[in-house]
Amino acid sequence: MFFGEFEYKLDEKGRLPIPPRFRREFRDGMVLAPGAEKCISAYPLAEWKKLAARLATGSLSPSKLRRLNRALFATAFYSSLDGQGRISLPLPLREYAGIEDEVVVAGVNNYLELWPREVWQQEKAVSQEQAWQIIESLEEH
Repeated sequence: MFFGEFEYKLDEKGRLPIPPRFRREFRDGMVLAPGAEKCISAYPLAEWKKLAARLATGSLSPSKLRRLNRALFATAFYSSLDGQGRISLPLPLREYAGIEDEVVVAGVNNYLELWPREVWQQEKAVSQEQAWQIIESLEEH
């Protein structure tokens, strides 16, 4: 399980450290993909495979499944940790997320999200406000 938030700076080659306590989960590699809210999602390889399997057995129409597969898989990148626990962030994903220098690595249960620091502050505020409303609605059922 991934949780917490960690601030880093990209180095001159576009490399980002992964928090040390999470590195073991990524020893077999990771998949980096565009996230839904203009961030980068970083999945351990095993989690990415679970996501792919769920999509393959889902109840979507063939045309919707093709579109979803294109959106997810064609824009994803495989990465692995270097000897210092860093990954190289591909330029297309950095441009998508607007990541230039300061990055927040946020643990979100079974994967990580990578955000530009300023955007993360905004998203965190909105998410925290809505989280309690969502929790309360769950308790009513």
